[in-house]
Amino acid sequence: MDMDREAFIDLDAITANVAALCELVRGSQVLAAVKADGYGHGMVPAARAALAGGAGWLGVADLDEAVALRRAGITAPVLCMMTFGDPAEAVRHDIDLAAGSVEYLARVEAAAVRAGVRARLHLKADTGLSRGGATPADWPGVLAAALDAQARGSVRVTGVWSHFACADLPGHPSIAAQLAVFADAVAVAEKAGVTPEVRHIANTAAALTVPESRYDLVRFGGAIYGLSTLPGGAPSWLRPVMTLRARLAMVKRVPAGTGVSYGHRYVTSRETTLGLVPLGYADGVPRGAAGLPLVSARGRRWPVAGTVCMDQFVIDFGDQPVAVGDEVVLFGPGDDGEPTAQEWGEVLGTISYDIATGIGARVPRSYPGGAH
Repeated sequence: MDMDREAFIDLDAITANVAALCELVRGSQVLAAVKADGYGHGMVPAARAALAGGAGWLGVADLDEAVALRRAGITAPVLCMMTFGDPAEAVRHDIDLAAGSVEYLARVEAAAVRAGVRARLHLKADTGLSRGGATPADWPGVLAAALDAQARGSVRVTGVWSHFACADLPGHPSIAAQLAVFADAVAVAEKAGVTPEVRHIANTAAALTVPESRYDLVRFGGAIYGLSTLPGGAPSWLRPVMTLRARLAMVKRVPAGTGVSYGHRYVTSRETTLGLVPLGYADGVPRGAAGLPLVSARGRRWPVAGTVCMDQFVIDFGDQPVAVGDEVVLFGPGDDGEPTAQEWGEVLGTISYDIATGIGARVPRSYPGGAH
């Protein structure tokens, strides 16, 4: 480790994870979701590593992310999954766009007409998440509008898709219900004359636990980074990609009764050694970590001593010999007993995705051998 703080990203692990996922769902294409700056890992390096592992598609949330991939020289199919903003530039860059309403479909068609190109559309059905997409009542109208635009030569319907609400709760009754609604939506679309290249509903959790959900394309998100929202986290054959670590910025000996950090919520019980870690809640270290044994140094776990500050937090090392520059690991793959992002999420009542995507931009991302 050469820096005072860093998020170390193992791109080879992304490639290996994607290769393993492609093998698991053989017969379906794989989309690697690299939205939210690659779940905090770096969008462009993660995208290249995923493509190297066999992903055929990339998925992003918004239009700017999609265009950024193209500007980085990535030519693989890219699906932009959210439906807001002006789609003009994305249309010009041959991005597949989602449409779940007649109104947004019209915006895409207008942009395509202005650009003189044919837009690529994935029509989204709301099968029970009640977020984006057309309800069963609105679905025929969306299909009719899409087919009219396709007949005019301004769009091509390349996909029909949806998203699960509870796939990370295995056995939840909504899973089977949504699959049934999606099958109906696909049947209605095909009867109307839609011939999509891909049909897709499976996210990471569904692809791992509900094989019948895989259809033509599977959208893997956290799994490519070795993360999952399933109970217990990702299967052991997926490797966590990010290690968040820092070097102690200061070490001091203090007497018993010393109040530590804001509010003095922690007071030393005896003479002890305090170490200062240059990461705080502005960097994505949750304030709720106070008092919890969620950091590793000198071969063992240590609790966070007192309040996590904006830019730093403190560890009480007792009589352990520590020095400025010693490495502290907040989470990693768990090889040496260090916490994982999965453990952070479980202890703090959230998910590993929340932990990984929350690591702030001022924490440098480092890549072995340089980014792909």
